[in-house]
Amino acid sequence: MSDQERVLTGSHFLLGDHACAEGAMAAGCDLFAGYPITPSTETAERLALRMPAVGAIFLQMEDELASMSALVGASLAGARAMSATSGPGFALMMENIGMAAMMEAPCVVVNIQRGAPSTGLPTLVGQSDMMQCKWGSHGDYEIVAYSPSSPQECFDHVIKAFNTADRWRIPVFVMADELIGHMTERVVIPPADQIPRVERKRPRHKPGDPSFLHCLAEDEDLVPPIVHAGEGYRVNFDSLTHDEKGYPATFPDPHDRLVRRLVNKIRLHTDQIMEYEEIFLDDAELAVIAYGSTARSARRAVNEARKDGIRVGLLRLITVWPFPENKVRELSKQVKAFVVPEVNLGQMSRETERFTSLPVIGVNHAGGVMMAPDPIFDTIREVAKNA
Repeated sequence: MSDQERVLTGSHFLLGDHACAEGAMAAGCDLFAGYPITPSTETAERLALRMPAVGAIFLQMEDELASMSALVGASLAGARAMSATSGPGFALMMENIGMAAMMEAPCVVVNIQRGAPSTGLPTLVGQSDMMQCKWGSHGDYEIVAYSPSSPQECFDHVIKAFNTADRWRIPVFVMADELIGHMTERVVIPPADQIPRVERKRPRHKPGDPSFLHCLAEDEDLVPPIVHAGEGYRVNFDSLTHDEKGYPATFPDPHDRLVRRLVNKIRLHTDQIMEYEEIFLDDAELAVIAYGSTARSARRAVNEARKDGIRVGLLRLITVWPFPENKVRELSKQVKAFVVPEVNLGQMSRETERFTSLPVIGVNHAGGVMMAPDPIFDTIREVAKNA
């Protein structure tokens, strides 16, 4: 099927979950493997209809452990692969997310977050998995995570996630929340030839060329080219500490070199990856940091506070990971405090505290209800009065 047959070009009113599905289609997703879980199920349901019609593969797996395994295997065979889940399923994926990071298998996971812990609130909102997203698997590794604030961004960010995964050979996450996943808004889908696509770095040498292994050594961007199963190259993929040929090298020095490279290929290139939106920050004396559905309420609260003469600005996180630590340090020289609203009891507020000595005031609810503008506005007003 042609790319255009995959892409529903035009203006549509779409559920956020459906926008994630259409983003996957537009990005050229070859395989979806997942297990139904509220509130992400609508993504899988739409892809179950859309993918077979264009020759792509939809697999309903027996659980999320198997789903993540299928993503890794498909990726290493050359496919663009994605799953969609929510908190409990995301927790089950964590072991194999670590394997994807270690084997440098690019893949995408959409997480439509709900109230937690455990099975929590299956049908109600939470922003519960922000730290799990970054630190859920064991060991040191780096990922990228986007946080859409609208169905349009669900579509856009899934495409970005596939491109980022292929560029850096990492698992990438789209961390939406139930309100965004179940919100219906206009989504504009461009023609197929206007949708950006980043291809994986591929080897320069043909199978059997003795120079092939040289190109697998560290490149200047620390991302080695990827070969796919079945192409004739003699390369192993192993979750153990390994050398550039993929074979186990389970000794301290090779392990240290490998893990540092897996981490540094992202940390040294955050300026190419990180995205955020700045609103009224030029003259701000207070800064609000928000993401996802909460950023919508935060924008309203900031606008109302501005009408009252309070010099407050909004830093909206588009990538929550990598976290914009340098921007927080920069703002710390200008503002008097940070306000961080979240539908959890304080996850990204703790991350903010790592990079500033200024007060960081959380506006929190454990889950189940949208963070309204009023408590954010009230906190801004109180902090401004006491600053």
